[in-house]
Amino acid sequence: MARKSRIHYPGAVYHVILRGNGGQDIFYSKADRYRLYLLLQEGIERYGHRIHAFCLMTNHLHFAIQVGDIPLSKIIQNISFRYTRYINRRKNRMGHLFQGRYKALLIDADSYLLELVRYIHNNPLRAGIVKAPEGYDWSSHRSYLGKETISWLTTDWVLSQFAKHEKRAQHLFQEFCMRGAQEEHRKEFHRGTREGRILGDDRFCEEVINQTGREDKAFPTLKQLAKSICEIYRIDETTLIAPGKQQPGAEARAVAAYFIQDAGKPSLTDLGKYLRRDVSALSRAASRLRDRINKDLDLADKVNMIKEKLV
Repeated sequence: MARKSRIHYPGAVYHVILRGNGGQDIFYSKADRYRLYLLLQEGIERYGHRIHAFCLMTNHLHFAIQVGDIPLSKIIQNISFRYTRYINRRKNRMGHLFQGRYKALLIDADSYLLELVRYIHNNPLRAGIVKAPEGYDWSSHRSYLGKETISWLTTDWVLSQFAKHEKRAQHLFQEFCMRGAQEEHRKEFHRGTREGRILGDDRFCEEVINQTGREDKAFPTLKQLAKSICEIYRIDETTLIAPGKQQPGAEARAVAAYFIQDAGKPSLTDLGKYLRRDVSALSRAASRLRDRINKDLDLADKVNMIKEKLV
């Protein structure tokens, strides 16, 4: 079954959660956390989004991310892929580091951003790790208070809503966060109020759906997808469509099915007609390829290069 596409429009703000696969740890040392910092900075420089808050827990991550023209899926895929590759190489291991598909909740920033940032910063309190958010080293809270500098973090939007002068704004922000110190798990920051993907009132939800419909970009045609795959695999269309299971054509066809499965369009039936292949065979090939991606770095690199071309 095709996955439901993420809602995207420039300026959208999301609460993003990534969890370790099977609840396993994501970090094994301070160096790992600093490596993720570097990858986050490089991602911002490359894709032009903003991170308004974050919290790096031992086995999961929280972010408040505002996108530009590049969809959130590409931003998170870049971070998770590169960090997984780093950990797998350092630990001499293979496999998935993160659990399935990340969770992303689109929020009405005007109504919920301040509360979301507080909720993210107070995550270590809810876990019983610290007694005050500034006691935790791996969130954006200390930067909001001016106690450390993280160049890629955006704090001015939130702080400007407390006071014009920075010191006053930082003081009021700290008081605001401490007022939520006893706040427990808030389901709405995980499930939303509409389709499990949006947190906002009816007006906001309707505006988002209408705007998404206006700005939705069509998925590349099968010809365009095939062209991108052929360029990366250095084959021609004849090899892609040719009968038999010879490589690299067979893997290239599995990659095409993988992209179609994720996008839900056109359809595997359309792809089967184009490639002259049975739909069930393409579906099985895509599933096998999905399992290989985090184990085979060369394959993962090819998939990412194709994604770059399609965007």
